Amino acid sequence: MLVVKILLGLFGLGIVVFVHELGHFLAARLVGIDVEAFSIGWGKALFKKKVGAVEYRVSMFPIGGYCKMRGEHEFQEAYENQAKSVAPVPGTFYGATPLRRIVVAFAGPFFNILFAILVLSVIWGIGFEVTTLDNRIVLVSDINPGESYPADQGGLKTGDRIISINGKATANYHDIQEQIATNPEKNLPIQVERAGRTLDFTVRPSLDKSSGAGKIGIYFWSDPIISSVAEGSPGEIAGLRSGDRITRINGEDFPYSVAFFRILKDQPPVLAIDYERDGRSMQTDAVLSYTNGSADLGVSYAAIQFHTTRFSPLGALIKGARETWKTFTLSVKSFGLLFRGIDLTQAVSGPVRITYMVGDVAAEGFGQSIGAGFSSMANFLALISIALCIMNLLPLPVLDGGQIVLFIVEIIKRKPLHPRIINAFQTVGVVLVFGLMLFAVFGDILFLTRR
Repeated sequence: MLVVKILLGLFGLGIVVFVHELGHFLAARLVGIDVEAFSIGWGKALFKKKVGAVEYRVSMFPIGGYCKMRGEHEFQEAYENQAKSVAPVPGTFYGATPLRRIVVAFAGPFFNILFAILVLSVIWGIGFEVTTLDNRIVLVSDINPGESYPADQGGLKTGDRIISINGKATANYHDIQEQIATNPEKNLPIQVERAGRTLDFTVRPSLDKSSGAGKIGIYFWSDPIISSVAEGSPGEIAGLRSGDRITRINGEDFPYSVAFFRILKDQPPVLAIDYERDGRSMQTDAVLSYTNGSADLGVSYAAIQFHTTRFSPLGALIKGARETWKTFTLSVKSFGLLFRGIDLTQAVSGPVRITYMVGDVAAEGFGQSIGAGFSSMANFLALISIALCIMNLLPLPVLDGGQIVLFIVEIIKRKPLHPRIINAFQTVGVVLVFGLMLFAVFGDILFLTRR
């Protein structure tokens, strides 16, 4: 299964990087910069064919690709020859005006945004299956007595149905998570429904330094109705089936599924389970085994599933653009949390972890159905594409944003930059990006050791 996830991840991540490089390629051709090679994949060329002045390649490692423009590294030769500027040869990268180079640099991130809009438009046009829970909550303090969380301090109670946060309706737990996770350490007005009454509270999410997200100390309510039982699990051996409703475990009422965590705190070797099947009360025992202090009964509980509304082509395009903008702004907002003391080894993902995550999302989706697999993977690829756009627009050397900064300075000065300045800028960029990559890969290794 791990191999399948990695292969799916490589394929998905390759698409996103390929789209980015395609943007650079098309923009370079548009503004008159010669492209020497355009490759699908990296490494040794397995297949190549020259069409006009461009050599098209299919390379060994199928992760994205690259666009090799004529003269894009001429500043290095000028630096080594101690020239005062790069010779503006027509058709080369540095022979183009700074504005045209800005267009080429910006085209890669821009194509990532276009890709996200296209993918999300298609998904919303055909509709997709959503698996979620409703907006009812369980306080973590009811599972771990003695601890206090922002939800407790704000006055929320188990069984409350959160109907809006910060003035935005919350129909399910995805809506609630979005508002809470993106607003750490901010006072949020929360409206709940409790015993037929509508009540207003203010809750201030704390910052989870392992992820950079806000949290208030809640689980989401799931009725203890079994939807599936894993083969060979303690639940199957005990005779539990899909459709059974668990009512009590070891003499404790079992009103919601997360009550299981409270019952397992004392690590009982055997669970006495009362349940209902077809209107009859029944009982069974389940023998548990513990690994690193945790055990799993092997059952999944029923969730809410629905198919989203299918939009018209124009409506889907508008919806796709809105969702892309929403994700873009949330991603920028989340990026700012990196500077607030969070655990960067958890929050910063490198290529290994991103590849695994893309493959994991796709594999889980395909495990449900072909349609769910494609929609899950497409949604995640759109997110990765937007993240790649934001990252590349950062004003750091080597990245597209850093290149744009250089070219803007050149426009302001009204003369080419000295090769020494360009070389120093690029060298700093290589060191920074390489250091970040090492840090991210270190975090990836820690991530994979926990799988």
